[in-house]
Amino acid sequence: QVQLVESGGGLVQPGGSLRLSCAASGSFFAIKIMGWYRQAPGKERELVATASRSGSTTYADSVKGRFTISRDSAKNTVYLQMNSLAPEDTAIYYCNVRGVSYAGGAFDNWGRGTQVTVSS
Repeated sequence: QVQLVESGGGLVQPGGSLRLSCAASGSFFAIKIMGWYRQAPGKERELVATASRSGSTTYADSVKGRFTISRDSAKNTVYLQMNSLAPEDTAIYYCNVRGVSYAGGAFDNWGRGTQVTVSS
């Protein structure tokens, strides 16, 4: 079982910054990819950013240059630094972790989500 605990969401004014954190705990062999997705009201969940175990990262075009994903593999924690936030960034942000269990099977777990609201 893999548990994910997210933190860092909240209300921020346009142009402001927030930092999200997601810590994974439990019993697993390895975490391969950690990432963030978001879902705005009335829209489908979409990729924000991912970070692989090797250090490679991917970003949605809409957040490139504003958001930075980082990962502390020793702590099984992923961060999302969000700068220059805009109202269109308002959404529930979900942490996602994919890896391999001790039994050899793959897992793909989601956090409960943390609300980010950008408003003046």
